[in-house]
Amino acid sequence: MESSLIPPPPVEVDPSLNVPTAKQCMAWWDDYGMLDNIKAHSMLVAKVAVQTATLAYESGIKVDIPTIQASALLHDIAKSYCIHHGGNHSQLGAAWAMQLTGNPAIAMGVLHHVFWPFKPEADKYFLPLVISYADKRVMHDSFTTLEKRFNDLKVRYGKTEKIKRRIHKTYEQALVLEEQLSKLIGVDLNACSLDCGRLV
Repeated sequence: MESSLIPPPPVEVDPSLNVPTAKQCMAWWDDYGMLDNIKAHSMLVAKVAVQTATLAYESGIKVDIPTIQASALLHDIAKSYCIHHGGNHSQLGAAWAMQLTGNPAIAMGVLHHVFWPFKPEADKYFLPLVISYADKRVMHDSFTTLEKRFNDLKVRYGKTEKIKRRIHKTYEQALVLEEQLSKLIGVDLNACSLDCGRLV
């Protein structure tokens, strides 16, 4: 079932806006008390996102790799806080990312990394969709397949039928994202090792 929400305009990166370096993003991790295991997860998510974005760039697609990297590094900036105090870590994290960077493209990737509430269109929304996809390819601090990642989520969080249905819906979306990104880039991402990219 398609969302009745009105989708945002295509994501455009404004070159005049601040894009923090990896070093700055990691300094914010400490400022916001990020747990070490979440730091390790965020680092690998950023590598997967950067590698995917690099493949996109090499295939002629207009992407801004530093902006994608920053959004990926900050995608879980609020998770440690929410573990201790409750709340929605993607919503709070997006607010913090916007406050820190003043860059809505970075904040959008943080906001939508758990689930994209609109029709997935990789050509229009590459940045938030690649952050969401990269997050699904990292289990804790290891590169994995979508199937293994979501099997782990079902075991750890599938306590009720409602939660199980939500996890399955997110899994189905992740498969669509993988297919769309693969088609856009011209690379089978399911068969591609994406964890070897270097941060810029």
